[in-house]
Amino acid sequence: MNDNTNTSVSIRNLSLNFGAVQVLKEMDLDVSEGEFLVLLGPSGCGKSTLLNCIAGLLDVSGGQIHISGKNVTWEEPKDRGIGMVFQSYALYPQMSVRRNLSFGLRVAGLPREEIEKRVKRASEMLQIEPLLERKPANLSGGQRQRVAIGRALVRDVEVFLFDEPLSNLDAKLRSDLRVEIKRLHQRLENTMIYVTHDQIEAMTLADRIAIMRDGIIQQLDTPHVIYNNPVNLFVAGFIGSPSMNFINGDLKAKAFNADGIPFNIERYEFASGNENLETRAVFGIRPEHIIVGEEAASQPVNFEAEIEIVEPMGSDTIAWTKLGKHEFTFRADSELNLGVGQKIRLGFDPARASIFHADSGDRI
Repeated sequence: MNDNTNTSVSIRNLSLNFGAVQVLKEMDLDVSEGEFLVLLGPSGCGKSTLLNCIAGLLDVSGGQIHISGKNVTWEEPKDRGIGMVFQSYALYPQMSVRRNLSFGLRVAGLPREEIEKRVKRASEMLQIEPLLERKPANLSGGQRQRVAIGRALVRDVEVFLFDEPLSNLDAKLRSDLRVEIKRLHQRLENTMIYVTHDQIEAMTLADRIAIMRDGIIQQLDTPHVIYNNPVNLFVAGFIGSPSMNFINGDLKAKAFNADGIPFNIERYEFASGNENLETRAVFGIRPEHIIVGEEAASQPVNFEAEIEIVEPMGSDTIAWTKLGKHEFTFRADSELNLGVGQKIRLGFDPARASIFHADSGDRI
């Protein structure tokens, strides 16, 4: 993130209703100048709706939106100082790439020299100079999305909004363009707000991630904090692939009993005031934090398990087993020879775990 802590986009008490359905619920959000903020969540959580409110494509039901210190709540999209890139490329098929890039500038009446300068700069940044005379029909999906990004870049604005721009591309192109967007942000240092349902995009691109559910931001923090210290069960389960292992049990006097299997959790760091709780709880540990084989015996919690399913992933292997009656997944190096029916010792350090209230789902 930029060292400049001035606020670029400020949202206060924002609500949006579609009839009786409340889609966004009294939301507050500040985005710093030069920050790359990712709005992440499942379909229907309100992330694209929030982006469209910022862009001025939807009228809000309540609250205010400020961009660069200006109240733009009721301003037209063209007057908000934003550039937007959509999931669909939305290019004019009859126009060349050059004319697609310059169309908005020509409509705005900018001088020819300024238009040419901006188109040249954008095409150089996105490496689409050889494509300027082509029509969209003669471009690949990745090239079309580069042109769509370029069309936003030429506007020379402070804030860029991306609405799932890579979701229509194949895995290789998504990976390549993800790197290009990251590089673009580092060069421009503009504020970028990016909507996705892909947690890999979120974790690799974001300075901060806002994880949304049912029109409410569940957690807003850096990828590192969200991954290692999720605030509730929803965030813990949504981030990570494969998902965090969840084990039901009882918490009592800094000890956790997983339905008959005791855990030594002395190294777990409780949230302030929760050290002596006695309650039904859910213990969470990520598959990549499991130690496999002889080294597992030295871990505070270790047990023997029988492998039920093996999924080779290339660089590593994911295996499924059970801890008591609970499904339990671990990730191991691909060089380790694992097979169905094999008995293996697994262990982990509760200092890397997360414990949640069984009822509220909040982190303990």
